[in-house]
Parts: sequence; C-alpha cells; structure tokens
Amino acid sequence: MSTDGFVSANPGRDVQRVGTAQFLGEDVAKIHGPVWGVTGSLGDSQCYLGVLGKVAAIQKALSERIRRDELPVRLIAPAYTIGVSDGQLNGTDCMRFSLIGRELVNDSIDLHLNASSVAGLIAVVACDKPPVGTLAAILEHNAPAVLLSDGSIKAGIDPQTGERLDLVTGFQFAGDPDPATRTRIALHACPGQGSCGGMFTYNTMQTFIAVLGMEPLQMVAPPSDDPRRLKEFPGQLIDCLVAMTDAGIRPREIVTPAALRNALTVAIAMGGSTNVVLHSVEIARAAGFDLWADVLSQSDFNALSRRLPVLVNMRPFGFYSMVDIDAKGGLQVIVKELLAAGLLDGEAITCTGETLAAQIRRLDPPAPDGDVIHPVAKPYKDTGGLRLLHGNLAPDGGAVLKIAGVEGGLTEGVFRGRARVFNSERELIEALEQDPDSFTDHDMVVIRYEGPRGAPGMPELLDPTSRITALCRQRNITIALMTDARFSGGSVGLVIGHVAPEAFLGGPIALIEDGDEIVVDINADRMDCVALDDADEHARRAEAWRAAAAGNGGVHPHVTPVGSRVLTRMRATARPALQGAGMQTS
Repeated sequence: MSTDGFVSANPGRDVQRVGTAQFLGEDVAKIHGPVWGVTGSLGDSQCYLGVLGKVAAIQKALSERIRRDELPVRLIAPAYTIGVSDGQLNGTDCMRFSLIGRELVNDSIDLHLNASSVAGLIAVVACDKPPVGTLAAILEHNAPAVLLSDGSIKAGIDPQTGERLDLVTGFQFAGDPDPATRTRIALHACPGQGSCGGMFTYNTMQTFIAVLGMEPLQMVAPPSDDPRRLKEFPGQLIDCLVAMTDAGIRPREIVTPAALRNALTVAIAMGGSTNVVLHSVEIARAAGFDLWADVLSQSDFNALSRRLPVLVNMRPFGFYSMVDIDAKGGLQVIVKELLAAGLLDGEAITCTGETLAAQIRRLDPPAPDGDVIHPVAKPYKDTGGLRLLHGNLAPDGGAVLKIAGVEGGLTEGVFRGRARVFNSERELIEALEQDPDSFTDHDMVVIRYEGPRGAPGMPELLDPTSRITALCRQRNITIALMTDARFSGGSVGLVIGHVAPEAFLGGPIALIEDGDEIVVDINADRMDCVALDDADEHARRAEAWRAAAAGNGGVHPHVTPVGSRVLTRMRATARPALQGAGMQTS
C-alpha cells in the first residue's frame, strides 16, 4: 500500500493508526484526517441478529465512497455497544438492567466518539434502549451523524389456528394451564430476526427518531431481513452523512423543539408506547432542552393527544405490525397525512439535508390504504394514544396512561376500583400464578418499589400486565394496574405507569393500603386515592412509612437490596421519571 504524502510527527501516537489503516485497507496518508466511523448494537436476542451484517455493509460502502470521491477522511473500525433482551428478562429481577442499558450505551458511545474524535458517524441500532442511548451520545457530541434502525421481526403464525403471533402473545399465554399450548406459542411466535414488530417501544422510538430528523423516513418500516437494508440503505446513509458534513448540519440543529413536537405527534398518532414519555425527555436533555419547559407542557401534551387521531391498526391494540406498514408505503404515508392536516411543522430540517416536507415530497408516498393505515378524515381511533395524569397520587403529574390500549372499565371516562397492593412485581406474578381467581372486577392492582431508584432501574412490567390482560379477556372483567415502574409498548389495558414520587422516596403510592378506593378520571386527567384526601389520614400513613424506613437504616424494609455495581449506581443517581429516569450526569 502506498504511503505517499504521509509524514509522522509522533511515531508513538501514529504507529497504531498506521497499523489499523493497513489492516483495514485504508489510505495511511489519511490517518490525521477527520475520523468517520460506524457503530452497532449487540446483545442476546433476535433484535440484534441483523446488526453485524448491516454494519459490515455500511463499513464496506463507506470505505469505497472515501476512495471513490477522495474524501479526506480516516475510516476507523466499527465499534459496538451492549444491549439486553427485554423479552427474555421481563418478569425477572434482571429486567432492572433494561433501562440502565440506555445509560450504559450512552456512556460507551460517548467514550467512543470523544476518545476517537469522531467527526462523522453512521449508527446501526436495535431493540429500544440502545437507539436512545446512542442518539443521546450523538447529541452530546454534536458531530454529523445518522442512524439506521435494524428493522422489525416478521409476525409468527400459530400452526394450529393460523393466527398471528408475537412476543406479547407469548406473555399473554404465560398463564395458560396447557403446557402443549405454551410450548407451541414459544416455538412459533418469533421466527427470524429483528426487533419487536408491533407498535411497541422499538417501533415507537424508531418512528420518533426518524420524524425527529435523525434517520431517513423510508428506513424505519422495512423488516430486518429486507434486502434494501444491505443493498440500498448503506449508500443512502452515506449520502446523508456527506450532506450533513458539507452543509455543516449538526445533530442539535436537527433536534429542535419543533422537531421534538413533530416526533411526539407522530408517536401519539400511531398509538405509541408510554416509554416515549421517558425517552423523549432524555433525548431533549441531550439536545440541551427541558422537554416540559421548552417543547410542550404536560397540559399541552394532553391537549395534543386529545385532538390527534390514531391512524394505524397495529399491535398491541390492533391487528397489523410494522412490516405491514412497509407494505402499504411506510412511515412516510403517515407523516404525509399529518403534514397535510397541518399537524406537523414541515420546515424542520432532517439528516438528508432536506426539510421534513421536502423529504416527503421526494419520497412521494401513496395515500393510506384505509385498513392498515387510515386517513386523518377516517382514523382507526378518534383520539390519541397517551395521557399524562396528576392528582393526589401524582402531585407533579407525569403518571402515564396509554388510552389507545384501554380495553374497558371506564364509565363515562371514569374508573373506580379497590386497591390491591403488592410491594414488588414478583409478589404480583406469584399471586397471578398461584391464585388467579382472587382477582376480581374493578381491582386496582398497585405495584410499588419498582421505580427508577426503588427497583432500581424502573423495569417494564410486560409479564404481569399480559397475564392480567389474558385474565380480563377470559372473564370479561377489568383489572386496572398502577405502578412507579414502567410498561412495555406491548402492554394493553387500564395500566398507569411512572407514578411519582416513587415509593422508594415515600411518595403517595407508598401510602396506599389494600381496599382503598382509587379513582381514575381521564376527563380531568386525574388519579386519586380517596383515603389520602383526608389530611390526617395522609399524615398518619406518611409518619408510619418514615418510621419504618428510619428503623431500617433509612431505607424502607420493602425495598429490595442491591449489590451490583450498575444497580447501586442507578439507585444512588436516578432522576425521576418526569426527568427521563436516567442517571445523573452532574
């Protein structure tokens, strides 16, 4: 390989750059040029199986483009972050590591970008926490970058009934008494590769990131194994990186308050996951904004949700998955509909170098088909998917309910139930396994000490919510649930998460007792415990809680002890859910 033009000022620092460039087949003369790189997410699940191939295809295409166009760029070897498998961990103590994974991905990408002085990045992301952690680090670093979602898994098929299956189906069959049925579902629910295919958290966040402007819109909906992801998309991603670099467009110029409002609008109009309320706050923070102060208030959020229709018939509240969205024209069909209705700011800039409206004009998507994707004039559901609740159980607001997933229990917008209290997710799962008949209509299940600091790690509760959903459908009853933890995008039912202050901190959820009347009023966006309206009773219970904590070294005895390094760090530093539930950085 030619070394013409190369002069070393410091062989000690240059020798490894030279060796790496020679090994990768890159031009040694460019080792002092701006650094470009590719990153990927890896972990133990099908979500990550397609990442290596896509990273390799992008790395190869990038190397060829640098040579072809004589770009003055040093291309470095790919780097990878660690992800966990929410599906395999739900319902176990290990699920506490899921949200922490977002923080550690942020750390590792931050380390890579800064230590290697990366000036241009293409990041392949899978599952739902690695994309958010990756984007947060990109925003903090603020050099040109573009993301590619690895893509969704295709639906499974039940060989006995012919019905579609997915990960959520598996959890809904967890309580089935027939081992043959459970085994059949396990064997057929998730064939192939890719992240969860419904409008769960993965697709909520990939939709969010693309509408935000950090991923081309046409790259969200195709399945993980679609040939375009290896043949067409690498070149298009490089076009984006070159366009951003040439125009001097940086991520923080893309991720603006207007872009964040656009992204939230589309996520709500697609009936997206409650986790977007955590992750959007974290992305805004990394871009230099307070979501609730600089982008929209909680009341603005609810007003937006009230006027937005749900345009897609998608799992978990509908029938189809993201690959069906792709077959009907992709995410760009939905964005075009919302733009035409005046619900989005089309002037927001994107990673393609175009405005959002210009990107849609170039892609020229078809009209909604009316079955998978519905028009604004005849939506799948008349009102949006998410609602933030306040009240004496959430004095600062922020408790979140997925309206699109509610299957019953509301009378003129109000639910009244009896509290049934569990001090951990494990306690509830054991009760559902051992005595499911003890749960009755209009129970309000309370799961506490599972918040950002309490768990720690604010685990998703897909296992118990899915069991409760199956129980409610079998018996035609409503069992509601509230928690200081969070939910998978696959959870349905009258389930309320992010209740704060969390029980670990002595919040009102820690003071609820079995049999208390709980009122949820979505007309007023409130959730209240009637007993806590009595100031004397509230004071008595709060004092009893403080005394129990004081007698246990300052930590309430219902809190699970931790020993892991990252769990200990999370317990000591986690921010409240309204602030994104991440680890403090200062």
